[in-house]
Amino acid sequence: MVMLETPRLILRRWREEDIAPMAAVHADPVVMRWIRDGSVRDEEQTRRGVLAWESEWESEGFGLFAVQIRATGELAGFTGLSVPGYLPELLPAVEVGWRLGRSHWGQGLATEAAGAAVRYGFEERGLERIVSVAQVGNDASERIITRLGMRPVRETAHPTCGRRVRVFELLPDQYTALGASAGL
Repeated sequence: MVMLETPRLILRRWREEDIAPMAAVHADPVVMRWIRDGSVRDEEQTRRGVLAWESEWESEGFGLFAVQIRATGELAGFTGLSVPGYLPELLPAVEVGWRLGRSHWGQGLATEAAGAAVRYGFEERGLERIVSVAQVGNDASERIITRLGMRPVRETAHPTCGRRVRVFELLPDQYTALGASAGL
């Protein structure tokens, strides 16, 4: 079973006890503002999401990690890799994404976690391209994406809600050139 560690985080597979704290993240309208149409999710929707994330681990050999704070054991949210099937025009591709509870914002944790996922994607899974998608106006996510060394490649509309999204990409040679300069 895949588990990654960073200086402050443990990225691991999901457990039953992660559902309630992840549901609390999903219930926060500020967290969910930039996710699809901005709707919050309840505990059952979160449970179905976690099951889908775990299923992707089985089918693809990668997926979304539960992000745990090393010092406290608290679940902060998720990060990891997934196939962006919701945006078929990008396929084939693998997307790096993250979602942390508000109490974990502004500490560099999303960048630390997503950087570990990117490293895993290129170094362990041999991916040929990693993308990230952010709604236009989500400046915080775009800052993280930029710190990961990704470059904008296009804008399009999210097919389920019509909101404008910006697509970023990172290729293996760009990742290698970044090296430690991006914290990857």
